[in-house]
Amino acid sequence: MKYKDYYETLNVKRDASDAEIKSAYRKLARKYHPDVNKTKEAEEKFKDINEAYEVLGDKQKRQRYDSLGSNWHGGADYTPPPGFENFNFNFNQGGAQSFDFGGSGGFSDFFSSLFGDMMSGQSSSSHGAFSGFDFGGQTHQKTRRKPEQTDENLDITKTLNITAKEIFDKKPISVTFSDMEKCGYCNGGGYCSHCGGTGILSTPKTVKVKLPKDVAEGMKIRLKGEGKANKYGQKGDLYLILHIKDAEYEINGADLTKEIEITPPEAVLGTNKDIKTLHGNINIKIPAGVSTGQALRLKGLGLPSKEGFGILNAKIKIVIPKNYSAEVKELYKKIQELS
Repeated sequence: MKYKDYYETLNVKRDASDAEIKSAYRKLARKYHPDVNKTKEAEEKFKDINEAYEVLGDKQKRQRYDSLGSNWHGGADYTPPPGFENFNFNFNQGGAQSFDFGGSGGFSDFFSSLFGDMMSGQSSSSHGAFSGFDFGGQTHQKTRRKPEQTDENLDITKTLNITAKEIFDKKPISVTFSDMEKCGYCNGGGYCSHCGGTGILSTPKTVKVKLPKDVAEGMKIRLKGEGKANKYGQKGDLYLILHIKDAEYEINGADLTKEIEITPPEAVLGTNKDIKTLHGNINIKIPAGVSTGQALRLKGLGLPSKEGFGILNAKIKIVIPKNYSAEVKELYKKIQELS
């Protein structure tokens, strides 16, 4: 097949802006529209102009087209790169409208070899940029196609791990995740500089999440419009399933439990201990004779609740130091003998 130079067709430079491309297209469309110019050459020229703008007027198609390089010239023999050959799409299915001026209609083989995967079921003039042009006092209106409907699931569901401190602080949480989607450049066929030939693009995305007051394990938060987007502009939702996971606290509603380590002498004789809480550092009195697993209830030092704040349970854990001297061990032997 022959390579088509769309920039040459619209008479614009390769670095032309979107506005310049649109302006050039509208000017040529007025000149060669079949309602104005009745020649056979004008009909073919108008099809070429329409096809060129379909590519250069679309950011994604233009990027794919430009990836072929700038050394090509119109009419040169062209072989599709790996992954783009063998596309065979009928662009006039599903009720889509196209321009047909007595010829073959539709787009060229060159176009379909590059963009067939992106145009299946779409109109051969998806931009509709010449809608409402005035040719000789008469307005010619092309009917715009209604947005396509799709059964594709555009929602994303992720698990969000949150800590006691994040619940306590009540500040929006930044959530970053990778959205895996089908590569729109190669459709997964052969070599592609965008996806490495895998056919999958991983796009990092960050959103801000404000936790509700009544946070609970397994709660689902919906962020509208933050899901996947399809080629028709439709967007799904992002669902975050909350999982409360904290290395320091056990969480039960608004109540917290935290282990407090003490030594055997401290357990026997009692002691004062500085501990860190979500509300700040405090000093607590541990009574003599406590055992492992016993908890001291500290009111108002838990998580926010409708009644104020929950309870912090300081759970005692007696630990044996590993660096006891021989002298200390002898003392323990005497204690054992006296017990």
